[in-house]
Amino acid sequence: MKFTDGYWMLRPGLQALRPRAVDDVEDLGDALRVFARTRPGDGRGDTLNQALITVTLTSPAPDVIGVTIEHFRGGVERGPRFALTREPADVVTVVDERGASLTSGGLTARVRREGPWALDFLAGGRRLTGSADRSVGVVTDAQGRTFVHEQLEQAVGEHSFGLGERFGAFVKNGQSVDVWNADGGTSSEQAYKNVPFYLTDAGYGVFVDHPGLVSFEMGSEAVSRNQFSVEGQRLTYYVIHGPSPKDVLRRYTALTGRAPRVPAWSLGLWLSTSFTTDYDEATVTSFVQGMAERDIPLSVFHFDCFWMRAYHWCDFVWDPATFPDPEGMLARLRERGLRTSLWINPYVAQRSHLFDEGARLGHLVRRADGSVWQWDMWQAGMALVDFTSPAATAWFQSKLQALLDAGVDAFKTDFGERIPTDVVWHDGSDPEFMHNQYAQLYNAAVFEVLRRHRGEGEAVVFARAATAGGQQFPVHWGGDCESTFPAMAESLRGGLSLALSGFAHWSHDIGGFEGSPDPEVFKRWAAFGLLSSHSRLHGSGSYRVPWLIDEESVDVVRTFTRLKMRLVPYLLAAAEEAATTGVPIMRPMVLEFPDDPAAVVCDRQYLLGPDLLVAPVFSADGEVSYYLPEGWWTEFATGRRVRGGRWVRRRVAVDEVPLLVRPGAVVPVGAHADGPEYAWNDGVELRVFAPSEGDVRRVAVPAPGGGEPAVFEVRTRGGRTAAELVSGSSRDWRLVVVPDPDAAPDPAADPAAVGPVRIGAPRPGTDEPAPAARG
Repeated sequence: MKFTDGYWMLRPGLQALRPRAVDDVEDLGDALRVFARTRPGDGRGDTLNQALITVTLTSPAPDVIGVTIEHFRGGVERGPRFALTREPADVVTVVDERGASLTSGGLTARVRREGPWALDFLAGGRRLTGSADRSVGVVTDAQGRTFVHEQLEQAVGEHSFGLGERFGAFVKNGQSVDVWNADGGTSSEQAYKNVPFYLTDAGYGVFVDHPGLVSFEMGSEAVSRNQFSVEGQRLTYYVIHGPSPKDVLRRYTALTGRAPRVPAWSLGLWLSTSFTTDYDEATVTSFVQGMAERDIPLSVFHFDCFWMRAYHWCDFVWDPATFPDPEGMLARLRERGLRTSLWINPYVAQRSHLFDEGARLGHLVRRADGSVWQWDMWQAGMALVDFTSPAATAWFQSKLQALLDAGVDAFKTDFGERIPTDVVWHDGSDPEFMHNQYAQLYNAAVFEVLRRHRGEGEAVVFARAATAGGQQFPVHWGGDCESTFPAMAESLRGGLSLALSGFAHWSHDIGGFEGSPDPEVFKRWAAFGLLSSHSRLHGSGSYRVPWLIDEESVDVVRTFTRLKMRLVPYLLAAAEEAATTGVPIMRPMVLEFPDDPAAVVCDRQYLLGPDLLVAPVFSADGEVSYYLPEGWWTEFATGRRVRGGRWVRRRVAVDEVPLLVRPGAVVPVGAHADGPEYAWNDGVELRVFAPSEGDVRRVAVPAPGGGEPAVFEVRTRGGRTAAELVSGSSRDWRLVVVPDPDAAPDPAADPAAVGPVRIGAPRPGTDEPAPAARG
């Protein structure tokens, strides 16, 4: 929201109070309370008829400083609030005549007591950002509404990222962003997943602790400042110190929650019925059988909306005309080694038998006059489950439990964005605050019933809407996109922005959702989708089984699905890192290379885990350009070395994607390509890429059933690379130093330096060719 007309003047109808100078500071021991005058003057008479703005500095965790700006404090806080995990911090406060400071860890907030208003944030001997004169405002409009805003200065060359899953430009500088969940597709400025948090490449991030509408002006009002504003009398935000972007994410996710471990089967390929297509059990069986006949590993089959009867969503009753024996069908799918997922949403159509039951029990959201809130959008006469009511939540979960008891494994938690504000919630929540927060309660309710039923580490949803903290309920997918190359690129931008908003797991509809993809779009998207953390074939009005696209699509999907299955040990290690540190599986280049100026703008490529660089192809002719940071990178499949520190332009075949390995990386490659569930620590191949003298790497390969991982130490000494199993167990593992086929052999060199080095007992199938994801 913009308040000024240019830099000096307010827009018509607005009045603003701003802190002009500090009047007093109270040292509360673990906090500072600053009282700022809104007019100049030192006399007693100047204290009359003048507003004070109160600014309180606190620290919820080390290296995190909270700032609360208040005008009137007597309002009613109705909630909800973000559920934050606070960690005791050793806070040091200093107050003297010139200023006051609060230090937490390596971060200091310092308020100037002399001259104009100034609040600086400092770390490592330098100023990260700060609030200067005219940065803080309490603004009243002609309708009597009040807003509080803050502006934090941007340094020259500083870039901002995040704010949820946003499909526009990856770098947020110059953008106006309203944090307000909406069902707007991927081709608009709206977003399904809005998060009031941005991360910078200047050593810090900012989280606005307000669950309702937060308006960000990212250098789009005052061009050298990032502004954020909320309606009301109070604004709280946290400055989160890095110094690296990974450190910022680690501290932010410690505050708002981290993704739990996900089941290995969820990393496999998901296949859907699609949305409005005609399907029954015979259709499902033909799809599953077709994938098996074509040697395409399949992990999950998903039933979209029409597993229920039209006009009945959601009543959680299988349509008897198309699925007369649902439990038998689920058992038959289970016998094939498949998990099943069902589409749901939190809405109850008037024709659903649950409507009268929910209304009678008081489980549906109501208007102020006591009537059930209803409309005809999406489903005729639909109502909304009130998840602020524990009884309503338990009622909704009981319906899901019956499906789980029948053999269902996961739920796609669709919708949850179009939440009304003209309603009364069971617990008295503020309707504006509940608009975004509804998705959190909805996904939490579904995830919790899955966790209770399946156990820790086995629960997974496929969610569309989210807000801050939503990363605790994986997985999320990118929503409704067109079946085009531009939509593929905007989907990736959304995923990268979401990754820098604290979300570890993310997926998208391979081939796009709306429309039918042409073969080139589908095949290029398949490579991208199967080199994402989670992978799903899903569409709107047409099926996404590859043989209906063309026969070459079958080969492409098979190639990349089998490659991903071999990479499951590597992906599980990345998922473990996400669970313990908050670092996402799909990583924007700036996250891994924050000191490389070129990495900032790389929004058409990413790292999958710490070491694999993926550059999806967004053109039918196979032309692709990508940036490699310094060092000698290695094409994953060919072993060819590519010099970094430059942009590379190539044309690749339809069954190829640029997939390059970071210098010195050790990538664990599994022994099986026919599915994600196997003994990842047995028969594992440790592939070493472009090692340097003195390199020492530790690689943890998970064991099935939550057992102790196999930990290997890989060392390069005297031109020779060797490995040792230092803990855990592993049978038939081997080490392979990937040779560069273009390098001339040195006859005087140790053969181990230029060819494969195998350590450990041989295993069957060692002559299996490398996965055909040619670099």
